Amino acid sequence: MKTILKTSSLLALALSTTPVLATELNELETKARAEGSVYSVGMPDSWANWKDTWRDLGEHYGIQHQDTDMSSAQEIAKFAAEKDNATADIGDVGAAFGPIAVRQGVTQAYKPTTWDEIPDWAKDEDGHWMLGYTGTIAFIVNNELVTKAPSSWQDLLDGDYQVTVGDVGVAAQANSAVLAAAFAQGGDESNIKPALSLFAELAKQGRLSPVDPNIANLEKGEVEMAILWDFNALSYRDQIDRDRFTVVIPSDGSLISGYATIINKYAKHPNAAKLAREYILSDAGQINLARGYARPIRSTVTLPADVQEKLLPNDMYAAARPIADQDAWEKSTRTLSRQWQSAVLIHQQR
Repeated sequence: MKTILKTSSLLALALSTTPVLATELNELETKARAEGSVYSVGMPDSWANWKDTWRDLGEHYGIQHQDTDMSSAQEIAKFAAEKDNATADIGDVGAAFGPIAVRQGVTQAYKPTTWDEIPDWAKDEDGHWMLGYTGTIAFIVNNELVTKAPSSWQDLLDGDYQVTVGDVGVAAQANSAVLAAAFAQGGDESNIKPALSLFAELAKQGRLSPVDPNIANLEKGEVEMAILWDFNALSYRDQIDRDRFTVVIPSDGSLISGYATIINKYAKHPNAAKLAREYILSDAGQINLARGYARPIRSTVTLPADVQEKLLPNDMYAAARPIADQDAWEKSTRTLSRQWQSAVLIHQQR
């Protein structure tokens, strides 16, 4: 039977302090096949082209898949609440939520064979979480509703259109939009006040939209301008009408982050989950993600020309940067919902 991964090679050996076992890939594959299924959370077909990876795992390894979509916080809460009655094996959470999951004790470690090619900033040293792909906060603008598309955060303040950011304090994408704005406005992981001030001004102008920035609302014309991960913005644009929307990375600063897989400590199908992570970080898995407009975390992967054309030009990312102080950002996210309510949403009250 065809095997995509190199079954003759050993899994990357972990440091003696980690719980990762040096299991051969063919043994992992055998165990995963025996389990036969993998249940994910927050990894739906429509997000970053997960559908192709689930299809491949089915075709090549006989592993059936089912997903329940939910936010990063909800995924971790589910793992913690269900414990030995787990109904999920693997999840995909915003980078800031990886350390939270580890501290709550709901993950198990596994380092794929491509471990050394993942940047240090994008992984837990023991292998409890690692980014599979990056996302950078971008603007998507409906050209039919906005006469002049903004190219920077400062431009937003000078516009007359509604700005949609999503569920700040809950969704990783919306939280990351706040940090991206903070970077552009002179703030950082521990100082998001500049971003809150920017959004508060939009709220005072009556321009902060409560509409969810999903593809359905974009297609219906209910979103004039939204702040999304680049892979979501590009995917929505091309699914609806490529000419109808403009997608840009804000020129005065943005956040490059991403999403990390976490394997449930209590998973009923742990080997299928580990094989899924192995495949996600393989060349084929990384290309699948890129087909969904997500930039692979492994820079060594050569993308086919048609896939490369889906992505924005590299020079648009000049002012984007990753999180430098994960602990500080995590501390900020704990109070972000309350700060958003008191500093921003209060100005929407009539």
